[in-house]
Amino acid sequence: MALGEKDITQKNFEAYNDVFADIINGCLFDGEEVISENSLMDAQTYSQYKADDSAIHEQERDVAKYWLDKKCCLRLALIGVENQLAIDTDMPLRIMGYDGSAYRDEMNQDELQTCQVTGQKRRVKNKRYPIITLVLYFGKTPWKKPLCLYDSLDIPPRLRDFVSDYKINVIDVPRLTDEQVGKFVSDFRIIADYFVQIYNTKEYQPSKQKIRHVDGLLKLMSVLTNDKRYMEVYSTDLNEMEGLDMCEVLDRAESRGKEIGKKYGIEMINKLYALLLAKGLNDDVTKAIQDKTYCDYLLNKYHSALV
Repeated sequence: MALGEKDITQKNFEAYNDVFADIINGCLFDGEEVISENSLMDAQTYSQYKADDSAIHEQERDVAKYWLDKKCCLRLALIGVENQLAIDTDMPLRIMGYDGSAYRDEMNQDELQTCQVTGQKRRVKNKRYPIITLVLYFGKTPWKKPLCLYDSLDIPPRLRDFVSDYKINVIDVPRLTDEQVGKFVSDFRIIADYFVQIYNTKEYQPSKQKIRHVDGLLKLMSVLTNDKRYMEVYSTDLNEMEGLDMCEVLDRAESRGKEIGKKYGIEMINKLYALLLAKGLNDDVTKAIQDKTYCDYLLNKYHSALV
């Protein structure tokens, strides 16, 4: 799946208000429900800037929402979420650009009012509110740096005291503790639990937590893990998918893998071995020969490249 498709899939899943609120509460407030899904409103994710070529360019956040005071509908904050599958050494510069543009948008909301007596105009400032951005990182290696602007710049020592730093908030999802994963209550907990288990043990034991957003979660699992099984078991009949948990999803995937193995037989298995060897996955070939269940899993995972 192309990078753009991955971005869209992540954005669609995190755009659910309950998922977004859960991510923020779990990451910032130790799981306390400070932000409710009903207090969120979609915010504009793109902003414009002029580059050296004098053309107008756009930069776009992954997901952004306003946190509102439900009593008077005042904006308390703008919160953005960015997704990363790889470490980006320029991430502090990118986040600073997103946040800076958002603050500029706040200033642009100020109004000019004309005095009825003198005809003079004066600027009336709207309330300023904070901008917060979280980076959800799903990579295989720990995100150690960069965590601030200083980490991204080569600053001469004599200038360091005059350069303002800018820290970023990185949530290294696969390195979360079990206690931290337990702070989440939405479908995001399933995502986090998967990555933590795979990082720590290389194996995944699914929980019985019911999936609320089956469509969004399975699509996201498919692109984040590059495992097509999650979409193979998806049904267009939403009633059929309602109330599934990951145990049931993987049971369906295993059954699907066995069906594929039976359908294509030894010819498809030989194609699979050739594909794995071409990718340098010799250990997978050995394991597939010894373990029929694992062979079925690989047939299902790579079947689109085999047919």
